[in-house]
Amino acid sequence: MADTRKFLPDDGYAGTLIGRVRLPAGPAVVAFRPDGVYDISRAAPTSADLCNANDPVALARTTAGASRIASLDDLLAASLPDDPDPKQVRLLSPVDLQVVKAAGVTFVRSLLERVIEERAKGDPRRAEAIRGEIQAKIGGDLAALKPGSQQAADLKRALIEAGWWSQYLEVGIGPDAEIFTKCPVMATVGYGQGIGILPTSTWNNPEPEAVLVVNQRGVIVGATLGNDVNLRDMEGRSALLLGKAKDNNASGAVGPFIRLFDETYSLNDVRRCDIALHVEGPDGFVLDDVSSLSKIGRDLADLAAHTLNADHQYPDGFVLFTGTMFAPTKDRGAPGMGFTHAVGDVVEIASPKLGTLRNTVRHTRDLPPWNFGIGDLMRSLAQRGLL
Repeated sequence: MADTRKFLPDDGYAGTLIGRVRLPAGPAVVAFRPDGVYDISRAAPTSADLCNANDPVALARTTAGASRIASLDDLLAASLPDDPDPKQVRLLSPVDLQVVKAAGVTFVRSLLERVIEERAKGDPRRAEAIRGEIQAKIGGDLAALKPGSQQAADLKRALIEAGWWSQYLEVGIGPDAEIFTKCPVMATVGYGQGIGILPTSTWNNPEPEAVLVVNQRGVIVGATLGNDVNLRDMEGRSALLLGKAKDNNASGAVGPFIRLFDETYSLNDVRRCDIALHVEGPDGFVLDDVSSLSKIGRDLADLAAHTLNADHQYPDGFVLFTGTMFAPTKDRGAPGMGFTHAVGDVVEIASPKLGTLRNTVRHTRDLPPWNFGIGDLMRSLAQRGLL
C-alpha cells in the first residue's frame, strides 16, 4: 500500500515539487500541491522545458492552464502495480528529454569495492579475502585525499610501484572524474515501476544516489533520488562491460519527484543530505544502510562542471547521478558471498527532503519493454496542441 507521508519530504508541500504522470493522452508534467496533483503541461510541455526556463519555480507554481488530475493518495495507489497498460494513469520518472549522466567512484567506500570487483574478476567468492587485503594496504590513505591534488599524485606513484594501481583509483583520486551516460534519454523509470537486472547476473546491487537536475546553461536547478542499478559481476569482469553492467531495461530509476531549488531548498541541502537504503526481499532478507553526501570525494558543483562545460553541451539539460558509497557486503546466502538481489526485492531509497523512491526488482526481460521514445513524445505533444 502506498504511503503518502513517505513519498513526500518531511516538510510536506513546503517546497516546489514537480514530476511526470502518464495520462491516457500521453505524459504530462505535474506539480504536487496540498490539494492534489496538477497537470501544468500548458506552461511546460516537458520536464526539460520547465528546468530550462528562466524561472523554473515560478513556472511550476503557475495556475494558468493548470488542471487537477487526482489526489496524491489515488495517484500513488495507481502507481504501485507495474502495469504495462499504456493508458493506466500512473507516476513516471520526473525527467524526459534530459540526458541521463552518472558519476562513478565518488566515495572512498564504493571506490574500494570497485577495485575489489576488478581484482576478483567478477567472482563474489573471492571478494572477502581481497577486501581485507585492500583495506590493509590502501583503505586508510584515501579518505582525506582531495582528487587531483599533489598528495593524490604521490599516492598514485607509490601504488603503481607496489603493483596496486587501478583504473578505478585513477578516476577516484585523479584530476578527471568518471562521467558516463547511464542510459538513453527517456529510458528511466519512476516510483512504483519495476527495476531490471539481467537474468544471467549473479552479483548485483542497488546504488542509491542523489541526482542533480542541471539546465542547458549548466545551472543546477534541483535534485531528486536515483537508483543506478549495477551488475557487479559484469563490470568486475571488465570495465569495458560498463554498458552491459549499467544500461539495461529499466536499470535506472529516478524520482519520486524533482525538488526545485527555492526559498526552502538549495544545493547546500543536497551536500548535507543522508540517503537511506532499505531492501526487503521475498525471502525475508532485510538490508538497511545510510549514505552521507558529506563524505563525497568531489563537490557536487565540480561534478556538474565535469559534465557540462566549454567542451560538451546538453541543449535539453541533463540529470547527474552523483555516485554512492554503497556496495552492500552483507551476506545473503552462503558465508562470504556478500549481497545480491533476488527477484521481488522491494528497494526504497529515501532522504528527508526528497521523499522516497520505491521500486521492485524484476528480470529485465520480464518487465514491460521500453517502447515510448522521443519521437512518440513529440507526436503526443503535437496531437495535444502543446507544441
